[in-house]
Amino acid sequence: MKALDTNVVVRVLTGDDRAQARAATDAMRGQRLWVSRTVLLECEWVLRISYELDRRAIHAGLSRLLAYPLLEVDELDAVQRALDWYELGLDFADALHLASAPRAETLLTFDASLARKANRIGTRPRVERLV
Repeated sequence: MKALDTNVVVRVLTGDDRAQARAATDAMRGQRLWVSRTVLLECEWVLRISYELDRRAIHAGLSRLLAYPLLEVDELDAVQRALDWYELGLDFADALHLASAPRAETLLTFDASLARKANRIGTRPRVERLV
């Protein structure tokens, strides 16, 4: 099994460097692959900040990646739950933090926006804003 780095995933999703995108796609073809939550977290950030992609495009790209049949994803259930919450308006990093804490009853934060959005969509754990 081979693990994917952020830059490989970004090349596949954006195709911005044709030679690297082709090399990444060829390297992925027909092989069992693994991707970590941290790589996906960094991919979302790179796609949003460096490529200025919108939420819909990022969600679609990451969802296509996760559908690759030979890809094993670190904590797939948490990543999928985070993507669902991201689609509903949460920041991907916040959603992944929440989804990665299944035994917690509450996530404590100073982030008013996170608390408002998470509680509106009913995340578990719930989010409690500290003053």
